[in-house]
Parts: sequence; structure tokens; C-alpha cells
Amino acid sequence: MSGSLVIVGLGPGAPDYLTPSASRALADATDLIGYSVYLDRIPVTGAAQTRHATPNRVELDRSRHALQLAAAGRHVAVVSGGDPGVFAMAAAVFEAIEAGDPAWRALDIRVEPGVTAMLAAAAEVGAPLGGDFCAISLSDNLKSWATIEKRLNAAADGDFVIAFYNPASSARPHQIGLAFDLLRAKKAPDTVVLLVRNAKMPDVSVITTTLADVDPALVDMRTLVIVGASATRLLARDGKAPWVYTPRAERDKV
Repeated sequence: MSGSLVIVGLGPGAPDYLTPSASRALADATDLIGYSVYLDRIPVTGAAQTRHATPNRVELDRSRHALQLAAAGRHVAVVSGGDPGVFAMAAAVFEAIEAGDPAWRALDIRVEPGVTAMLAAAAEVGAPLGGDFCAISLSDNLKSWATIEKRLNAAADGDFVIAFYNPASSARPHQIGLAFDLLRAKKAPDTVVLLVRNAKMPDVSVITTTLADVDPALVDMRTLVIVGASATRLLARDGKAPWVYTPRAERDKV
């Protein structure tokens, strides 16, 4: 097959955080496919390039369309915000391949990484992910809330720093509050909590608070939530927000 498919991570939003390799992949594509919000972030170059904008939450349909175009000889770029391999389109494409036309496995397919939201958010405040951490999506569109609770309990028991993706939406505004309640039963009240909205964008906002005081109403889908480990600490600065970091070593090992 002469076509190709590349799954591109656009980074957190600001053009400076799109990698040069991802930029080249977008420029070389004959077809761009993705959620309309993400496609709108890509400048129109004037080249003979077709855009296929789709609504949210149709990842498998989008993936199958992309694979069909690539099989027909087109050079397709499927776009994701952040990194395409983190709760995003790369997994959807490979899921479509597994269940689809066996010929799709012979296609030239690659993944172009991007800066994922938790890395962009962490960079706004210092190094909260400096020790062991995990990422959990709070969306129960593709898995049950019981599974999410099981993973939250395991992360709390392991004393991981936790980054929450998809923390709240208009359809499920309550789930971030449920997650905080579960963590309060297992973690200290003064555990650091970070709410970073629009990381690495001009309108970025950062709230540094604690598990006891965090307000779930301040969280939306554009917010990346980081809940610290017991070792996560604040470095106070005169007249400025504190730096936040998690040491790489256990205190009794330093």
C-alpha cells in the first residue's frame, strides 16, 4: 500500500509546544482528520490538503475513516491534543486496526508524540511529578466508575502523585468531587492539590491548595488536576506563588 497514516500530538495548545517533527507530519499530509476543536488549531497553509472535522467522542469512526483513506493511497494525519498516546487517538487507531481489515496492518503507520497535559501543567509550578506518579482519567464513558474507584484506591495506597485527566464535564460534574472524597479517606488533609487550567497558554491559571480545602466547582475539562504524594512540598517565594516539587528520593534514603 502506498498510503500512510501518522497520529500527531499537537501539545497543550500554544504553537511553541508543537514539535518540529509533528509540524512536518502535518505539512506533508494530504488529509487531516480530527476533532474539530483540534483541527482549528492547525494553520491553513494553502496547500491542497483536505480537512475532515468530526465531533467529539467518535474516535473509532474517525480512526476507521483515516485507515480507509490511507489504504486508498492518501497520506493521512490524525490529530490529538497533547500526546496522542495518552488517553487519545493512538489507542483508538490501533483498536480499529485490531478489529478491522487485515490489510490495514501493512500500512505505514507511526505516532508523533506531543507534550501531554500533565507535563505542561507540572512545568507551570515546578516539579510535582519528580517522584513516582500515575495518570487516571475520570471519564467513565469507556470504563465503569467502579474501575476508576479501584484505581484511585490503589494510587492512594501506593502514595503516588496522581494526575487527573478528564476531571469534569457538563455531563459528569460530580465525579471530581467523588474522587477528592475518596482520597480524603486515605491521604492527609494537607496533601498538596494543584488545579492548572490552560497550561502553557496565555490565559493559564494555577490554584495551589490542599485536599482539605480544594473546591471541585473550580475544575472543568480544561483543568489538569494534580494531587500530591505525602512527600510533595511547597517552596515559598517572596511575592510569588510557591514552587511545588516531589523529591526523587524517600526522605530516609537521602
